Amino acid sequence: MKSNQTLLPYSIFWMKMKIEYNNLYTHFIFSTLHRLPIIEEKYRQRIEKYITGIVNHNDSHLYSIYANPEHVHFLISRSPRLSEESIATTVAESSERFINENKLCGYHFEWQNSAAAFSVSKSDVDKVCKYILNQPEHHRKVSFQKEYDEFKFYQETLQPFERANLSRKKSNNF
Repeated sequence: MKSNQTLLPYSIFWMKMKIEYNNLYTHFIFSTLHRLPIIEEKYRQRIEKYITGIVNHNDSHLYSIYANPEHVHFLISRSPRLSEESIATTVAESSERFINENKLCGYHFEWQNSAAAFSVSKSDVDKVCKYILNQPEHHRKVSFQKEYDEFKFYQETLQPFERANLSRKKSNNF
């Protein structure tokens, strides 16, 4: 070792932090390509069971799922080794292949290239599960398009903490 190099006692090159306990709950929403209502009721449970298996075989746990004709909601607790994007990609690719290989759709099935992922606090898991399982009733009152537009509006109104504080300071002349 060169004399001008300093070693820190816990170098990132020597140690990898293991996460023993975690609560990483994520509510995913996938939409069919062009939001076409092509998930048939007669195949809904089969698709849900398959997605459940994908999640469970990827070091995560599925709490609730509901496949609507043009979108699916599911809530998982995921391993800290998996990002939202990696588990979403695995679920999307595997379920597309399953649906197409088993001809569970009258057309070539694809999910949109993007999905929604919302973090959920442990105290809200039960509420989100009920929301997901209540999808048929919910969408009799609120269309998926209206709900999607509201999610999109909500997302666009969020500001990173620094930007929000900077805006507040400018408006208060600090």
